Amino acid sequence: MSNLDYQAVQDFRTARFQANVERIRAALSRESADLLSYEDVRKKLHATETNRRQLKTIPLNAIVGSVGRYTDFTRRFFPRQENDEERWTRIRMRAESLEGFPPIEAFQLGDVYFIIDGNHRASVVRSLGGESIEAYVTEVKTDVSLSPDTKPDELIIIERYTIFLEKSGLKKPYPEINLKMSEAGNYRFLEYQIKHHQQWMDERPSYQDAATDWYKNVYSPVIQIIRKRGILRNFPHRSETDLFVWIEKHRERLNKHVGWSLDADTAAIDLAENYSQRPASRIQRASKKIIHAVTPAVLDDGPMPGEWRKVWLSTNQGQSLFRHILVGINAKEGSWAALDQALDIAAHEKSQIHGLHIVDNETDLSPEKETEIRSLFEEKCQDAAVNTGLRFKQGNVTQTLRKDARWVDLVILSLTHPPGPRPLNRLISGFSQLVRRCSRPILAVPQNAKKISHILLAYDDSNASKEALYVAAHLSKDWKMPLNLLSVQEDEKKAITPSYAQEYLEEKKIQANFINRQGEAAEEILKEAKKQDTNLIIMGSYGYNNPIMEVALGSTVDEVLRNSENSVLICR
Repeated sequence: MSNLDYQAVQDFRTARFQANVERIRAALSRESADLLSYEDVRKKLHATETNRRQLKTIPLNAIVGSVGRYTDFTRRFFPRQENDEERWTRIRMRAESLEGFPPIEAFQLGDVYFIIDGNHRASVVRSLGGESIEAYVTEVKTDVSLSPDTKPDELIIIERYTIFLEKSGLKKPYPEINLKMSEAGNYRFLEYQIKHHQQWMDERPSYQDAATDWYKNVYSPVIQIIRKRGILRNFPHRSETDLFVWIEKHRERLNKHVGWSLDADTAAIDLAENYSQRPASRIQRASKKIIHAVTPAVLDDGPMPGEWRKVWLSTNQGQSLFRHILVGINAKEGSWAALDQALDIAAHEKSQIHGLHIVDNETDLSPEKETEIRSLFEEKCQDAAVNTGLRFKQGNVTQTLRKDARWVDLVILSLTHPPGPRPLNRLISGFSQLVRRCSRPILAVPQNAKKISHILLAYDDSNASKEALYVAAHLSKDWKMPLNLLSVQEDEKKAITPSYAQEYLEEKKIQANFINRQGEAAEEILKEAKKQDTNLIIMGSYGYNNPIMEVALGSTVDEVLRNSENSVLICR
């Protein structure tokens, strides 16, 4: 055996060893080391061979399959068959001869290639460290291109994508369209959406015309949300269309849960917060669950101030402050004051009202009583011409209200049981727990509440009172109502200077009457409310950072709630 023959045999054995290494590595990583079958791919992609043929240099890494010998080589074109030694070594010897070997023949589908003739030549060039090879390339036309990373099990997804594009006709109006996904079954969801959109449109257009309109007015706006919020970073190895489907399915689940239609932006934010696949997000969610599980509700200090406004600013897009209002209907107490106040606010804000009647797990509501409550609710809302809906739920009142509150901008409740004056009363007060743990503003409405016409803002320069300032400024400006801003100095050594509030109101061009008092805060707030003929008090939530201090010492919020004859809007 000549030295050249010996070297060729050694190269083949090295290539065979590399083939085995590649297969083991693929098995450990649960990836494929197999080449793709051209005929299988052509059928799945509905591809059409053209007469365009040219000689060019193609990268070896872009060759993903073969016409007939896709089982004889690995994905990187190392030989898998031991009986291939003679042919492989003969071509290896020819590679370094003066004669060399001719270009291979290949099909091109998008950015990838399939070898028609020349599999062994490609394998030899690879073993010699080559990165490209000469080839006569025939172009194959297809609407869906492959990438060099395409795996055999992805062909089913590609096939479904090809069928979807043909049926929808979206490739014609949008030649650069990319709706690739990681799950084949989700294309049925897109088809369902287009069909539903077709039925919704006037004059029942063709399926293809409905698809074009769906892409422009349904799909594209959600993709803009995904890009604007960088949500794709939370879901590695997924596409934008994957996220579109997940957001829409998540929104359907949320709509069913809350009883009304949420916007895509809200669903997208919730999806990223609760299902992000980033390690840091998973650890943070697990930590929160553990903390909530071991922390009694009374010791839970609730969300940070400004959480609601942060969400509102990112999703509002110039709409009203209170787009959605959750109203607790307490028919057992015979009080409809909360709904009456909600209807008044909805008239100003063009809000949707979502009524919620909750009974505990041991209480049954008769069908007759439920019908009576619903009839009275609908009668009041129809008279006010406000878009509303009423749901009935069973469970813990405080927990249910808190969970549903995250989907609205304001919670309104009848104040039939304010927090009591003693520490034990405050400890067991469901209303106190709700105020502390709810991330949305809460409006507490007494039995004889009046329509809102004069606003008193209790301001102490805390973060929570700044949130109250933002709400008061909006209501005063948009509702064209006078605003009184009261600052009470309880400690002579610690003066409150409402300079931030003054600057903010001046910037918003809102006139306010600034009032400074000394004394006990709750007493001065109630006194000033009566003096100014106020019918809405706006204030920040609990001031102590430690919930135990609030229970032990009491708070201004509790004292105002116990004694106010006016509605009290508590902001956090």
